[in-house]
Amino acid sequence: MPEVTSQPRYLRFSVSDRVEHWVQVFVFTGLAITGLVQKWAEGWLSKAIIGALGGINTTRLIHHSLAAMVLVATVYHIGTAGYRFFVLRMGREMLPGLDDARAAVQTVAFRLGLRSDPPRQGKFTFDEKMEYWSIIWGTILMVVTGLMMWNPISTTRLLPGEFIPAAKAVHGGEAILAVLAILVWHTYHVHLRHLNRSMFDGYLTEEEMLEEHPAQLAEIKAGAPPVPPVPPEVLRKRRKAFFTAYGAFTVAFAIVVVVFLTYEQVAIKTIPPPASPVQIYVPYTPPAESGQTAPSSTVP
Repeated sequence: MPEVTSQPRYLRFSVSDRVEHWVQVFVFTGLAITGLVQKWAEGWLSKAIIGALGGINTTRLIHHSLAAMVLVATVYHIGTAGYRFFVLRMGREMLPGLDDARAAVQTVAFRLGLRSDPPRQGKFTFDEKMEYWSIIWGTILMVVTGLMMWNPISTTRLLPGEFIPAAKAVHGGEAILAVLAILVWHTYHVHLRHLNRSMFDGYLTEEEMLEEHPAQLAEIKAGAPPVPPVPPEVLRKRRKAFFTAYGAFTVAFAIVVVVFLTYEQVAIKTIPPPASPVQIYVPYTPPAESGQTAPSSTVP
C-alpha cells in the first residue's frame, strides 16, 4: 500500500473544525465520567472516582463547569455554522434529504451482498449526517434537562414539579445513549473500519476520498470552487446582517442563562460555604448542697 504522503491530499476539516472537535472530545469525556458516577453513586468504581476527584461537591463543580463549556461551544458552533450557511451559502450538504435515505437503503443492500457497489456519496455521508444531527438533538436535550436540574426552584416556578424527576430520567438516559453511540457507532466507523486521520491533520488522501466521498472528489476534479463566489458588496451586507443577529442572540442567550442560574439560591449548593464557628454551651451544674437543687440552664 503506498504511503499516505505519496497520494494527493484534500482538505477535509479546517483548524476551527478540528479545535471544535477536540474541545468536544474533552468536554464529553469529562461530562460522561462526572455524570455517570453520580447516576450510579453507590457503585465501588463510582465511589473511587468521586473520591479521586475530591468528593461529591467537587465532582458536581467539575460537571457544572464542563456544562458551561458546552454552552460556550454551542454558541460558537452556531456562529461558525450560521456564517457558512447564511453568509457563504455553504453547509447545505449537511441537511438530510431523499438522497440520504436512498444511500442508506443502498448501503444496507451492499452490506448484505445484494448490491455490487456502495452508493456514491458527497462531502457528508448519510451516516455522518445521522451522527451530526443526533449530537445536535442530544445537546439540546442535555442542556435543557441539565439547566432544569441545576435550578429546580426556578424550573418549578414555570413547570409542574413532576418535570424535575422527568428531566433527571431523560438526562441520565440520554447520557447512556450518547456514551454507547460514541463507543460503538463512532469508534467503529472512524477508528476500527478504517483509521480516519482527518481530525488530526485535516486532510484525506485520494484513496480515502474515492472510498468515502466519491461524488465530492468528482466535483473537485471537475473544478468546482470550494466556496461559492459572492460579490464583495453582497458579502458585506450578509456579514453585517449576520453578525448583528448573531451578536444579539449571543448576548440574550448569555443573559438568560446567567440570570436563570444565579438570581436565587438553588436547592443544593455545589460547594457549601465554610461552617461558621459555633460556640457550644455546656450548663454548669454546681455540686448539690443539702436542701438545694441545681439551677436549671438553657442551651441556646
